[in-house]
Formats: sequence, structure tokens, C-alpha cells
Amino acid sequence: MQTTMLKAKLHRATVTRSELGYEGSCAIDGTILDLAGIREYEQIQIFNINNGARFTTYAIRAENGSGIFSVNGSAARLACPGDLIIVCAFVILDQKELSNYKPALIYFNEKNQVLRSSSSITVQVA
Repeated sequence: MQTTMLKAKLHRATVTRSELGYEGSCAIDGTILDLAGIREYEQIQIFNINNGARFTTYAIRAENGSGIFSVNGSAARLACPGDLIIVCAFVILDQKELSNYKPALIYFNEKNQVLRSSSSITVQVA
């Protein structure tokens, strides 16, 4: 049996550009991709905190250290500069891989600088 698990989450990143005429995809600062373990052309899910839009695209590399999160192509209609987004990548694991698995969770400030990273989410309480 296989299970789909969260591989990486880029939490509360700010969209810096949206380019409707671009080929497609989401350009993300290459340093952030490396930190999260997201590969160029890997499928990602984007969740727009501002408008509730959820969509699938793929990651491409933007300049290292640039802080760029550019939503391109038709997805540019779903996210505008200044919107807060969550970017997630997923992985399919077999049962043997699950016991020691931990995702990469990366949290950002309003300038897309890394505030902290983690491998677990705090338990939600009542």
C-alpha cells in the first residue's frame, strides 16, 4: 500500500508577480526550492489565502535569493501580487518509508524571508 504525504509546505509566501502572458508555472526563489527539496518542474499545489483559490501547477526556478514567487500563465488570474499563498508539494511513500518520514515546513515573513523551518505542525487544541 502507498500513501500520499505532504513533502514540503511554503507557508504564507507573498506573491511578488503574476504574469498572464508567461508560459505557465510558478517561479520560486531557487534558494527556497533547495531548502524545501522541491525540484524544478515538480508538481505543486497553490492555495491562495486571500481569495480561497486552489490550483495545481509546477515549480520553476527563479533567481537565488530574490524572494520571487511569480504565478504565471492562466494561474495568474488566481493570484495577484501581494496575495498570501501556501505552496505544497506531495510525495507517495510505501509503508516502510512512512515510519521515519518528516516534511519540510517553511514559514515566511512579508518579504519572503524565511522566519523558521520545521518538520512538524503544532497539535491544534480546542
